[in-house]
Amino acid sequence: MSSVTIRTCIHLFVVILLHGTGVWAQVGSSTRTEGNGAYSSKQYRNLFRENGHTDQEIDDKITGAFQQLFHGDSATQKIYFPVGNNENGPLAYMLDVNNNDIRSEGMSYGMMIAVQLDKKSEFDALWNYAMTYSYISDPAHPSEGYFAWSLKRDGTPNSETPAPDGEEYFVIALYFASARWGDGEGIYDYKAWADKILTTMRHHPEKTGQVMNRTQTVGPMVNEEHKMILFVPNGPAGGGGRAFTDPSYHLPHFYELWARWGPEADRAFWAAAADSSRAYFVKATHSQTGLAPDYGHFDGRPVETRFNQNSKRFAYDSWRTAMNWSVDWSWWQKDPRQQQLSNRIQTFFHSQGMDTYGSVYTLDGEVVNASHGQGLVATNAVASLAATHDIAKDFVEALWNQPVPDSFGARYYHGLLHLMSLMHCSGKFRVYE
Repeated sequence: MSSVTIRTCIHLFVVILLHGTGVWAQVGSSTRTEGNGAYSSKQYRNLFRENGHTDQEIDDKITGAFQQLFHGDSATQKIYFPVGNNENGPLAYMLDVNNNDIRSEGMSYGMMIAVQLDKKSEFDALWNYAMTYSYISDPAHPSEGYFAWSLKRDGTPNSETPAPDGEEYFVIALYFASARWGDGEGIYDYKAWADKILTTMRHHPEKTGQVMNRTQTVGPMVNEEHKMILFVPNGPAGGGGRAFTDPSYHLPHFYELWARWGPEADRAFWAAAADSSRAYFVKATHSQTGLAPDYGHFDGRPVETRFNQNSKRFAYDSWRTAMNWSVDWSWWQKDPRQQQLSNRIQTFFHSQGMDTYGSVYTLDGEVVNASHGQGLVATNAVASLAATHDIAKDFVEALWNQPVPDSFGARYYHGLLHLMSLMHCSGKFRVYE
């Protein structure tokens, strides 16, 4: 046997051995480590159980929250609304009660909750509605291949441009649905649609045309140079909302999966995007408080905008940022700095008073809105997946003791963050492949 053949055999043996133990994955022409988190071990932390709650209590709490938000009283509790049928089956939408509109964010969150909790009928009804009313299929439209981010309750658009967080969650929810339930036909060929949307996110052509009586240019949802998701893909190339990002849109835990499951030509890009997002969390957060802004430049500096006075502050979008880096740590454990970030942000909020901290802050810690937001209580609990200090348990218990949001202004956004955070903290928000 020649030395070349021997080396080939040894390499093949090592590849088979490592692949069998889940240590690496093939991404394009290179390998990518799986990390030491739940993706590799298949063991998801249950923070509620670690705090002494029983499995039955945990199941009951999640079931109760789901039932209230999806099937509770229509006037005071639920945000999931069935609205009849079409040729593809039942239709339903998630309602932003406070703003009386249907958002791609909420639709995709609702689908993620449904697939995680094995609620196929709710998943399919939401997806059918999104494809029927929100998806833009007209080849002449600048937003072709994207989802209108806001609709009226009759299905007509408030906007015909997209918000990337909606597309991101649509894609991963469809991949999970494909793995959990198998693919169907038409719009229910989940994986085919996930691949199609993911390809569009990166390769959408620059298209200019009429968008609700305005001339708009719409392009890809990513910045190729920085390997980052954009705030929005519409506007002048490199200008407007295409010139910056939103820290809470960075989802490296999903990008790692796309680097393994997505269209092969783009896998290396999503692998690089995962690394880029992890570095970005460090750049965008304040070195003392751990707070990130709503919108950020690609170098991490906060963005000021006319349409959102909180864009430079830690505000409502920003609540999700700690959740994102903490779930990434839980699943992959590739960047230990995420543990430091969770410790930092929890230390700050603990110093503000566990029952009294505000919801909007300057990045250096000056309170702007002193109201105690239920959605922020929820995402701060998820930060405990990465935190290493004792007070992490206090944040988990704060979520456990919090009622399901039911006020007019809180049912939608706070409610969705509450339920997803319950799932994250119980280890019931998992990868399906």
